[in-house]
Amino acid sequence: MHSESPKPLPNLFQRALTGSMLTAGSYAATQALRLASNLILTRLLFPEAFGIMALVSVVLVGLSMFSDMGIGPAISQHRRGDEPAFLDTAFTLDVARGVVLWLMTCALAWPAAKLYDAPELLQLLPAAGLTLLIAGFNPTRIDTANRHLLLVRVTLLDLAAQVLGLLAMIALALALQSVWALVLGAIIGSLAKLIIMTLWLPGRQNRFHWNAEAGRDLIHFGKWIFLSTACGFLLSQGDKAIFGAYLSKTDLGIYNIGWFLASFPILLAGAVTGRVLIPLYRDQHPAQSHENARKLRKFRFAISGGTLLLLAVLGVAGVPLVGVLYDARYQAAGLVVVIMAMVQMPAVIGMTYDQSALAAGDSRSYFLLMALKAAVQTLAFFIGIETAGLWGALTAQAVALIAVHPAIAWLAHRNRAWDALHDAIFFAMAAGFAALILWVNHATLGL
Repeated sequence: MHSESPKPLPNLFQRALTGSMLTAGSYAATQALRLASNLILTRLLFPEAFGIMALVSVVLVGLSMFSDMGIGPAISQHRRGDEPAFLDTAFTLDVARGVVLWLMTCALAWPAAKLYDAPELLQLLPAAGLTLLIAGFNPTRIDTANRHLLLVRVTLLDLAAQVLGLLAMIALALALQSVWALVLGAIIGSLAKLIIMTLWLPGRQNRFHWNAEAGRDLIHFGKWIFLSTACGFLLSQGDKAIFGAYLSKTDLGIYNIGWFLASFPILLAGAVTGRVLIPLYRDQHPAQSHENARKLRKFRFAISGGTLLLLAVLGVAGVPLVGVLYDARYQAAGLVVVIMAMVQMPAVIGMTYDQSALAAGDSRSYFLLMALKAAVQTLAFFIGIETAGLWGALTAQAVALIAVHPAIAWLAHRNRAWDALHDAIFFAMAAGFAALILWVNHATLGL
């Protein structure tokens, strides 16, 4: 008898394509569910509730990003990324970080309540901080699946956890009619993810363990990621942190609704590239062969082109879309969608390059780029909002994103990943889409 030979695993690019479609499908499904729940919640809660929750998110995301040690990327790129001792050391670090983060949310509750004149934060922040504590116990099997682009089960389980959290949020909003529904729903979602991933994601169970060499490697790699994600906080949450001091809670809540709709394309693209590009750059770098470069260019063109097209659709349809989806209290969010769709376009063109540095283990250069982007964007926000309010701040952000692109191209060139043809084509496409959005909305924008 002849035993059957095992079926070969799909090659890396095939797994990357499958992983990209899974990640995109999961993210789109999650956002559709979030939109549905958002439409329900905006009818049950007042805009102030979303403004307060935006402030809670600023603190939680800030703490999370200011303490990120890059354990996920480290597992993806490290030569020992499949060894139990390395994974258990990473798990131990994650749990310790979660405990520290929760204690910090408790310590920051009073200062944040004073800074934003929001006494509700005294109770909301310590409760919401439990999500960070719970997330520290998530198994490293999630990162192992990302390392090998084996994303089917982990994607479906993550989607199931998010559905449970959103359903809990809606049920609690019906019962409580307060911002507490958003906080408690987030806690339930975090618990659901921990339980589901622990029970149904295959692989060995993590245990508390410390391997000195693994710890040194994780900390050495993570020190630059830590600094990079601290800068990443300013890039992703700096708008809300700054606007929270300038806008009323109602206006901040309306801005947050507009941001939620307009950010979908670029967050979707970020979810895909964050999962698949490190393994691609690590194992099939475009500089290694013409075939690798050709395949990566096709992948990059699909990501950039698709994201810009989605932003263009939102820019053209933003005002009527908000008019159909939301009641009269939220109509100003339509202008936010239109302007943010244009503002984010320059960021799309460079978003497939950053991971090339992390794949090469060059977290220091990655940090330097993130620091530059954070400094330029934060300065632009302050200048813009001081001179022309919210719209001035968003316009200044677009200028900042264009200004830092040469540094992004430099990093990509340094890691032999830059594609000049890609950049030329999609800068031209972004300019054309922005002109179309301005033409369609010229009356609404008062042009």
